[in-house]
Amino acid sequence: MTPTMQSAQPVIQLIYDKDCPACNAYCQLVRIRQSVGELQLINAREDSKVMRELTAQGLDIDQGMVLKMADNCYYGSDAIYMLSLLSSRSGMFNRLNYHLFKSRRVAKWLYPLLRGCRNLLLKLLRKRKINNLNISGNDRF
Repeated sequence: MTPTMQSAQPVIQLIYDKDCPACNAYCQLVRIRQSVGELQLINAREDSKVMRELTAQGLDIDQGMVLKMADNCYYGSDAIYMLSLLSSRSGMFNRLNYHLFKSRRVAKWLYPLLRGCRNLLLKLLRKRKINNLNISGNDRF
């Protein structure tokens, strides 16, 4: 490779519910190290190629966000665990994110609690589920 050519940074996709204020705040604040790649935020409520792929894989986006890196998908607690490892650790939020979720065991324990809070918040806000798997009767929190 010549010095004038630069390799493209890999795109890392984070698929989440943008209508959830807590999810949206988390995703807007999380930063990954520049050396890892570029973080692309994808609203799971919008039709996209990646959402069709996740649905085909049977991943219920109402039960967890997804971090997609190349051909690997990390779902729910694995997604926040991986984000903590990739995080830039710049700023208070990213340092806190790293320290809270750098343990896979802690992430697996905390994630269901956080998802429960999210579900309650969306119920109070009268939001509908994404229901990307089209499960009958599964449109309300």
